[in-house]
Order: sequence, then C-alpha cells, then structure tokens
Amino acid sequence: MIARTTEEKEGITESGRRLGAVLAELRRHVAPGVSTKELDDIAEKMILEGGDLPAFKGYTPEGAPRPYPAALCLSVNDEVVHGIPNEQPKTLKEGDIVSLDLGLIHKGFVSDAAITVGVGAVSKEAQELMNTTENALAAGIAAAKVGGRVGDISHAIEQEYKGTKFSIVKVLGGHGVGGHVHEEPFVANFGHAGTGEELVEGMVLALEPIATAGKGTVTIAADGYTYRTKDGSIAAHFEHTILIEKDGARVLTEVA
Repeated sequence: MIARTTEEKEGITESGRRLGAVLAELRRHVAPGVSTKELDDIAEKMILEGGDLPAFKGYTPEGAPRPYPAALCLSVNDEVVHGIPNEQPKTLKEGDIVSLDLGLIHKGFVSDAAITVGVGAVSKEAQELMNTTENALAAGIAAAKVGGRVGDISHAIEQEYKGTKFSIVKVLGGHGVGGHVHEEPFVANFGHAGTGEELVEGMVLALEPIATAGKGTVTIAADGYTYRTKDGSIAAHFEHTILIEKDGARVLTEVA
C-alpha cells in the first residue's frame, strides 16, 4: 500500500462522501415489508444519478465463481456478508438485522462502507452485537496512526469483543481501497499490536469488523457469495473507508 497523492486523496474523499449519503438514504428505507431488491434498486439509482458507478456490480473478487450481480451487498440475520439482494429477494420483517455494504466509484476512485441496521424493534442481543461491532470499528479507526502498524488496528478491534459473548469472523477483514475495491494490506480484526505493515500518512484503508452472536464460523451458500454463520447465529458488520493523516485517521464515508 502506497501513500496517496493529493489528487487521489481528493478523489477518494469525494467518493466516500457520496457513498455515505447513499447509505444514509438506504438506512431511512429499512422497514418491515421492504424487499431487499427495493433497497438495491435505490442504491443503484442514486449512484448512477450522481454520475458514479456501483463498485461491486460486475466485480469478481478473487475466488468468486462469477461477477457480483448487484450494486449492494445485503445480508440479513445469519447472513454475514455478501448477501445478494436481487436474486431470490427477501422481504424484511420486524426484528431482523440487515447489513448494507456498498462500494462507489467516483471518477475512478473507490470507497467502501457498511452499516448494520435493525428492522423496527430488535432483540437485546442484536442491539448489543451491533453496538459492540460499531464500537470495534471506532476503536480500529482510533488506532490508525502514522508510525503505527496494521496490527495496532487489528488488536484494537479485537479488544472490543473481550469479555463479550460475541465472536469475530476471523476469515474476513478489512483492506486497502481507493484505486480498486480490494487492495493490500489485509487488515485482520484480531492480532497483536506492533506487528504488520507500517502505517504511513496518506494510506487509505477500509476497516470492517464483522462478528456473530455465536462461534464465528461461517460457510458460503450455493450462490457463491453469501457467507452465513454455521450455527445460525446473527451477524453484524460495520465498515468505513479512512484516510490516515498526520494527526490521526479521517473517516471518508460518514453516514449522516
């Protein structure tokens, strides 16, 4: 991962701002009776109307069997990440929790972010899982400092789950972003401080703690994309694209 130029930083910043606005609008539409396809349609329409492109649609991650078919990754309850919203769409119901994971390309610059949202009133366990995972993201962002190491971020995220009944999904994690959806380095959600690649001013990373209310083990569905918990427990996922600056990390994908 190399430090970004001024032009790149400006482009990724604007990409992130636009992405945050789309996620904020999607969050307002999450309600009982809404279909996952409706949310995907809203996301794609907003992105295209802004003159941008959905980063995930048509993208084939390493190891995937086919290009991803939607703009939005939408994962409900025991779906962990990469749920496909427009193939066999689901209708959201009261008490569900739903991860909205979205990428946006603005003038060639890529941003990536996710939020997990409750559908109406959710269980105490679901709310605690969402709160803990959002706090873990905040801890990871706070640990992203010039002169530090990637492991500092990983360790800070992991510490937020200590003493809870929740489990980190260890096969998934954050990554570099900006020129492409997935870039080096991989940012695990667990690890040792002081290890890994050095963090330098101008780095752009997507940090994304992902955890379950069960054991944290997952399987991939027949669609080739959707990760589900093996034990049927619920999962939560929060993600921001950040820029590491001299005085700390700046979030580029704020969801107002």
